[in-house]
Amino acid sequence: MSIYENFAEVYDTFMENIPYEEWLIYIEKIWAKFNIKPKLIADLGCGTGNITIPLAKKGYELIGIDNSFQMLAKAREKSIKENLNILYLEQDMREFELYGTVDCIISICDSINYILEENELLQVFKWVNNYLEPKGLFIFDINTVYKFENILSNNSFSQTTENSAYTLENYFDNEEMINEFYTNFFIEDEKTNLYHRFEEIHYEKAYSIKKIKELIKKSGLELLAVYDELTFNEPKEDSQRVFFIACENGK
Repeated sequence: MSIYENFAEVYDTFMENIPYEEWLIYIEKIWAKFNIKPKLIADLGCGTGNITIPLAKKGYELIGIDNSFQMLAKAREKSIKENLNILYLEQDMREFELYGTVDCIISICDSINYILEENELLQVFKWVNNYLEPKGLFIFDINTVYKFENILSNNSFSQTTENSAYTLENYFDNEEMINEFYTNFFIEDEKTNLYHRFEEIHYEKAYSIKKIKELIKKSGLELLAVYDELTFNEPKEDSQRVFFIACENGK
């Protein structure tokens, strides 16, 4: 059972404050900075398509990859409404397979943090290197160690809408560098007006920038840059999200 089985039903409702539009603009700025014009793009951990679909609407050819059938079902439903032809693959990014190479692979909204073992993350990077066109770009972000230790750690958050609510409790293990997200959702049934409660537990791994760099090098990818979120500046000590840009090194 996917950890997103229930979350998929309310994902878009509770992700309204995520700066998807700004990330999209930023991704295109990265392409311009590194002088590539991708045609075919794979989105690892695409979720309900909040990055995949807007890119497809801009004319790019997209492949959305996620290991949650429920999230992909939502993405497909949204794509059909937009009359978009996007290939969605239900695959684990630790062992994803494509039918050929692509010009760019992206993984946004801390999907990489969901890979909890270093050896498994190394495998993800190796697969990325395998499926990139020569000098194709890999763009991904992570929640930083600073964010886990100082923003999320042992803190609780809540949000309400007209007919739903959720609470989020965080527990950060400084030794294992694992953050546990305990979520409670309350969703109104439109037919009965009764609220249904369900809970889920999610886990993310805190990786240092140094460790990510090491794994990128081991994978055969070439690291091009590490930036503070939405900028072309070096990460700061209190950066909460950073973006990595790597490429297939052609060797």
